[in-house]
Amino acid sequence: MKERGLIHVYTGDGKGKTTAGMGLSVRAAGAGLKVLIYQFMKDNGTSERKILESLPGVTFLDGLPMEKFSFQLTEEEKPEKRRFYEDQLKEAVRIAQEGGYDLLFLDEVLYTISAGLLSEQSLLSFLDQKPEGLEVVLTGRNPGPEVLERADYVSEIRKIKHPFDRGVGARPGIER
Repeated sequence: MKERGLIHVYTGDGKGKTTAGMGLSVRAAGAGLKVLIYQFMKDNGTSERKILESLPGVTFLDGLPMEKFSFQLTEEEKPEKRRFYEDQLKEAVRIAQEGGYDLLFLDEVLYTISAGLLSEQSLLSFLDQKPEGLEVVLTGRNPGPEVLERADYVSEIRKIKHPFDRGVGARPGIER
């Protein structure tokens, strides 16, 4: 990407943050841009990943083969997860920079920070030093004010109604 890369934030309590980021990734790939995606707090088997990996120019950084929700983690597991996610952020940044990527999508990075499993300072340091032409997409709930200050786009997706409130779990191809 030859133009200045901007920072996008998709946040809120509604469904569609990841979907918006994936849509932007598809648009970028369709324009011939090189896209790197890492999904924090998700395993390697998401429905969107299964199809997007087949698109030219789209690369996923592998995470763990199995993920737990943050509230399911034991106190012993939390420090291990923090180290893992700090390393994954560093690796995603390294690959994006060395691989000449145009767009880096860090899915659920904001939720990972609010869950206490990634240092906000690590993300802020990257944003302050990111390559000029790298577009960055961040999703998740509860971004801190410093993230919002650095963002060029901030879109809040608000839940008005969701089937989960009636006990309907996440369905493959729709919510996961």
